[in-house]
Amino acid sequence: MRGLWVTGVTALLVGCVSTPSLNGSLGAPSFAALQQMCSAAPVDYGNDAQSVYTTFYDAYIANRRGKVSTADYCAFQTSIAQHYSTLGASSDPQARNQWAAYFLDQRARALSWRAAVDPTLRSG
Repeated sequence: MRGLWVTGVTALLVGCVSTPSLNGSLGAPSFAALQQMCSAAPVDYGNDAQSVYTTFYDAYIANRRGKVSTADYCAFQTSIAQHYSTLGASSDPQARNQWAAYFLDQRARALSWRAAVDPTLRSG
């Protein structure tokens, strides 16, 4: 039951945040540009690309507004890339479930960072 609640809350939070396209829009950098901030070689996240991009974008907003250092932002990206390559890209359902759980935590982390600096994500 808790998992269903977390999923519902996450969906609600994600729905409140505008999602730029992978190519960038309305001043948002592209997915490739965000990845190039930290690494010369972009990672192909397959079907998870939009969700990963949204997560990177939220963390990028926090970085741009001084909440998260560039070093921490890049460590965040690197950790997600490493977990994706070992778990997310796997065809094993158990590994994919581990990736989903890990990624959900990272998504919440990025939203928390962004909410600290973006008044459009704060209630009140």
